[in-house]
Amino acid sequence: MSILERFCFITEYYDTYATIVKKFQLFYYPKDDTIEIYDIKNKKIFLKRGVVPGISFKDLYLGNDINIYSRLHKLVEYGDDYTKNYFEEIRSNTFGLIKPDAYLNIGKIIDCIYQNGFSISKLKLCKLSTDDAAFFYNNIQNQPSFQTMVNFISSDYVVGMDLVKKNAIKEWLSLIGPEDVESAQKTAPNSLRAIFGDSGIKNAVHGSLNSSDAKRESSLIFNKIRHEPILNNCSCVVIKPHAISEGNAGKIIDILLTEGFEISSMEMLYIDKVQAEEFFEIYKGVLPEYSQMIDSVVCGPIIGIEVRQNDCVNKLRTLVGPHDPDIAKALRPNTIRAKFGNNCVYNAIHCTDLEEDAPIECDYLFNKISCFKYSN
Repeated sequence: MSILERFCFITEYYDTYATIVKKFQLFYYPKDDTIEIYDIKNKKIFLKRGVVPGISFKDLYLGNDINIYSRLHKLVEYGDDYTKNYFEEIRSNTFGLIKPDAYLNIGKIIDCIYQNGFSISKLKLCKLSTDDAAFFYNNIQNQPSFQTMVNFISSDYVVGMDLVKKNAIKEWLSLIGPEDVESAQKTAPNSLRAIFGDSGIKNAVHGSLNSSDAKRESSLIFNKIRHEPILNNCSCVVIKPHAISEGNAGKIIDILLTEGFEISSMEMLYIDKVQAEEFFEIYKGVLPEYSQMIDSVVCGPIIGIEVRQNDCVNKLRTLVGPHDPDIAKALRPNTIRAKFGNNCVYNAIHCTDLEEDAPIECDYLFNKISCFKYSN
């Protein structure tokens, strides 16, 4: 890769003050991991070439949001044929869905996805209406099982995911295995359906058969279905960017479910510095590492989660552990921060501290930031 001069992408940035979408050319130089941004409309350099903290080659794929000095740029097009040909060869997208029967195994399945070399660029828990489900399965509407599958997939929560890897469609279909669970257990015993499937249509996961299906199914989940948080008996969880990039998101989600917490809302989100400062405002002047903490949550995607249980806030705080992972490892080694935290800034996870703040934090994530994303 060192011999390559540069890659070019077209990005879009939503200017909240001017309420317009601005387009830029982003140039990435793999030899020294530097970035340069050119303002297309005004025909001038917007950002001089240099290293941007938190941005590397692995972040370059269509549809990804990258945080460049607190501005979220979405990679919407390839900027030239060379870049297009190169990335279509090494990196592609597909869509995957975790079905209602695998709800308790959401974390384990996500962990398997990371362990098998996929990146997750979008993730959302939601419920489909019967009309949504019929649209989702419109490619099999003439099959006898159509209505049964529609009824099943609209019966409870599903988790949609945009997945990224070389030959993503083929690789994902291989990982999930044959549709029939019994067949999967015989011929592909290490596949997701063999491990987590039950029987019949309760086969844990769905995979798009081709790129057009992937785009249609992804668009339905991420652009057309709005999922509301419940906002009672709840607490708020934020899995931080470093925990996601280190491949620990699935493990953390699995712990939440194993410990009896209901996940009622979940979405991968990108927040800018203004949003992060507003969300974590209560800690300003309290935590000495406040500024570094803000920087740490805007450098990549977070996964926001609304969890529910009786006495939810207190029970979640007990499970998450002390703010400082070193203290957690010494005093409460089985807590989430003890297992996945690195230091006070990179401590893997945020959870609500006060009961009265729980619905406020969940509302902010899922009704303000998520709505803000869709409005763009």
